[in-house]
Amino acid sequence: MAPTTLYNKQWERAKMGTPATAANGRNAVIYDEKCPMCTFQSRLLQRLDWLHRFEMVPASDTRVRLMAPQIEPTALQEAMHVITQNNAIHRGARAIRWMALRIPLLIPLGLLLWIPGAIFVAETVYRRVSRNRYVLSKVFGCKTACAVLPEKSPTLRGD
Repeated sequence: MAPTTLYNKQWERAKMGTPATAANGRNAVIYDEKCPMCTFQSRLLQRLDWLHRFEMVPASDTRVRLMAPQIEPTALQEAMHVITQNNAIHRGARAIRWMALRIPLLIPLGLLLWIPGAIFVAETVYRRVSRNRYVLSKVFGCKTACAVLPEKSPTLRGD
């Protein structure tokens, strides 16, 4: 499918109020690319996504307005969002729980977050970390960690 055709279909869906999923039909993970800790987390999730179920989409990407027109840009900067293939939206700790159940190595974490009351604790911790993520990035040296874990290339080259 040509990019312009895909864009036009997504635009039509956005105008009708129906969010569009990621361009390749995978679940979209929207993250704050200006935050070193968020970038590190998205790269780590991308590495763990052996089944290629997720596409990492920076919050400033133009497709985000088409995928989630109902989410305010400030909300996108406050928490990670997952837009599923059936257009459900998960935010923050609930997004992590939803993704964890679909990434083999993270299934134990996803199950742990289904224990009654665990998601409320996880949401509280997520909000605190999110509010202080730029400071925490400096404290933990996440800028350096991101350099250690380079972005995963979508295709293998025979160079």
